[in-house]
Amino acid sequence: MFNKIWLAIRQAGFEVYSFLTAPFVVRNCLGLIGFFSGLLLLTFWWLKCYTNHGESQEVPNFVGMGYRAASAMAMSSDFDVVVNDSIYVPGKPPGQVLAQNPVPGSRVKEGRTLYFTVAKNNPDIIKMPDLVGSDDYDLYSRKCVRLGLKPRVLARIADPKLSPNTIVAVLFQGDTITEEIRNGYRVAMGATIDFIVSEQVALTVEIPDCVCQTYDAARFLLSSSNLSVGAVIHDGTVVDQLTAYVWRQTPQFDPEGTMRVGEQIDLYLTQEQPAGCK
Repeated sequence: MFNKIWLAIRQAGFEVYSFLTAPFVVRNCLGLIGFFSGLLLLTFWWLKCYTNHGESQEVPNFVGMGYRAASAMAMSSDFDVVVNDSIYVPGKPPGQVLAQNPVPGSRVKEGRTLYFTVAKNNPDIIKMPDLVGSDDYDLYSRKCVRLGLKPRVLARIADPKLSPNTIVAVLFQGDTITEEIRNGYRVAMGATIDFIVSEQVALTVEIPDCVCQTYDAARFLLSSSNLSVGAVIHDGTVVDQLTAYVWRQTPQFDPEGTMRVGEQIDLYLTQEQPAGCK
């Protein structure tokens, strides 16, 4: 039984070997191997050509050049050029390249597309921010700067009813546009906007004469003049400050002199009324 099985296996192996070594089978196998090998080599060669494998070049700096000159220079180096954005920048000539991608100095493959941002001729027309809720000049001017405007303070006026640095009026090219802003006033980007703002009112008062007054009376006099008591200096005689007399003050009384509201006067006290006081 075992011999029959072994003979059958041997016979099958011989037939397979005879088939595989037949001349037409060998020729077909070799042909298929050659075909697929050639196809594989051709594919790798095509991919290498398509991707320029291992070949790269440095991207020149086109920023600051005119678009036509930059485009000609780029195409002479086998780059393609596309303008993907144009913005208005005050002081920049129309067509100047403002930015590029890839950035200068990058290494890219030949035929890569370069994207330019160029300056355009006409500025964008923008709507000025509303004054409602933001009439503080510092806050409003920052909003203007973010929109590409140029705010400046044309004048400052004293107004006791307003907080310092409050916008009183807005002007554009000499015309007052304060009311128009509430209706959505539009100006060109880069325009200069003038402002009139409030400033702190600096009131002054005459210097009162406190000499020969009791301390209590001098304190009332200073308070009624919108001034305050500074240092109080006693001599050795003072036993009751309220009834002591002022024999000296700093600054001294001057009929022509003035002080700012809220400033202080130093008082020098003695218990008895100074000589020469009425």
